[in-house]
Amino acid sequence: MGVLIFLLVIVVLLALVALAMAVKVVKQYEQGVLFRFGRLVGTRSPGLRFIIPVVDVLHRVSLRVVTMPIQSQGIITRDNVSVDVSAVAYFRVVDAVKSVIAIENVSAAINQIAQTTLRKVVGQHTLDETLSETDRINLDIREILDVTTAEWGVQVTLVELKDIQLPDSMKRAMARQAEAEREKRAKIINAEGESLAAAALGDASDTMMAHPLALQLRNLQSLVEIGVDKNTTVVFPAPLMSTIGELGSFLAREATAAAAPAPPVDLTTTIPAAVPNGATETVR
Repeated sequence: MGVLIFLLVIVVLLALVALAMAVKVVKQYEQGVLFRFGRLVGTRSPGLRFIIPVVDVLHRVSLRVVTMPIQSQGIITRDNVSVDVSAVAYFRVVDAVKSVIAIENVSAAINQIAQTTLRKVVGQHTLDETLSETDRINLDIREILDVTTAEWGVQVTLVELKDIQLPDSMKRAMARQAEAEREKRAKIINAEGESLAAAALGDASDTMMAHPLALQLRNLQSLVEIGVDKNTTVVFPAPLMSTIGELGSFLAREATAAAAPAPPVDLTTTIPAAVPNGATETVR
């Protein structure tokens, strides 16, 4: 009796172990690939799935997007500049069967092919192109990876250059170049401003020559503007010599007019006198 109970317990335990091995749960973001005696049977959708223990093997493949950093690579650009470039790649499995059968380790394979593709593509561009045309480089890398990984059932959705490290000497050279460029722009803008100011002053001088009082009005306006601050002593450059000359001319005209002789007075008048018979007589 005791042996029978012991055997019954053993059978129950074996049944529980077999049931545990037969029950598989495929999550919503996964897809199961079923093998029976080493041969592909098919795929299993998410949910509770039963397999034959020992006979069947179920590989669960994640269909989510995987973020894979690409470690920094020492690359020599087309213009012989050594740079360290790191990137990040995003990929997802679109064919679970190919990802299990065609390749042993999808993540490791994509990591290696991404590194070699990064060196190849960046090495075909100059330093300026690498810094300014990152979008085109990202697109080129993704297209090359898509062609290779399509046979593995993997789709590369995005590749982005993450960091570009330059040598210290190149950083200093680029800083000097940027500084020289800004100085050039500043000088050009200053020269354009001087040209416009000179043209405006020329027009103003023409206007003042046509209207002599305009200069005096401008001087008075400047005095009004300066007079706002009463605590400041200002030396205003007035046209002193021209003013003295005009004042001298005015005094000379006045002196000449004062020294000129008075015009003679004509004392001869005609006085009519009454004479007999209606005749007139002139008296001097």
